[in-house]
Amino acid sequence: MLFRILGVAGLIAVIVFCFKDTTWSILMAPSEWNFCTYRWLETAMQATGIDFRFEEFHVDMIATDLSSQFMTHISTSVYLGLLGASPYILYELFRFISPALYENERRYSVQVAGIIYVLFLLGVLMSYFVLFPISFRFLGTYSVSAKVVSNITLDSYISTFVSLTLVMGVVFQLPVVAFFLGKLGVVSSWMLSKYRKHALIVIMLVAAIITPPDLMTLILVTIPLYLLYEVSIRVVKWVEPKEQEA
Repeated sequence: MLFRILGVAGLIAVIVFCFKDTTWSILMAPSEWNFCTYRWLETAMQATGIDFRFEEFHVDMIATDLSSQFMTHISTSVYLGLLGASPYILYELFRFISPALYENERRYSVQVAGIIYVLFLLGVLMSYFVLFPISFRFLGTYSVSAKVVSNITLDSYISTFVSLTLVMGVVFQLPVVAFFLGKLGVVSSWMLSKYRKHALIVIMLVAAIITPPDLMTLILVTIPLYLLYEVSIRVVKWVEPKEQEA
């Protein structure tokens, strides 16, 4: 199983490595001033009657070590290979553990695995289209003095991109965590509903930590996270009657 997983992930990584121009045009797109997210926000603001446009910006990127570009290319290909092979990895893991599961457990495992994967992809898309481009725009153009020029290293760009993507992928697993906590009886829909306001404050604090100190970014990240909390309440409420019948 491990060799099959490594083989598929390695094959995808090699394909990604070979299509360098396409891969890096996608990875570097959030660093451009005319990224699609900015155009969407401008269109949305203009639809409400507000004439708003983002200012153009340009951030230079550098490589400080002789082999840094090549090594970053390899490591990034490995990350994308694992991401591309993730459906197959889940399939192989399920095949590995399914003989030890009962029929109802097998059915729940497939559903939960599918939900986990979809939520992770939503977190990745949230990071790529919202969190990372706005964070890069703020942090890359921030300056304490006109005498200080920012030259972002390629390693810093990729490490920030990967870390934010993983954080959002994990954060979007909130409904799954709520499902298991509800099955164990640790939380109830009544309790989650009662502490809605407290949860909103915590979500805003988390959003403030993982985003730049910008009100628009805070709102863009807080809204989907709070919606996930509301979904978690519905998930726990759906679990509770089944627990009572048992």
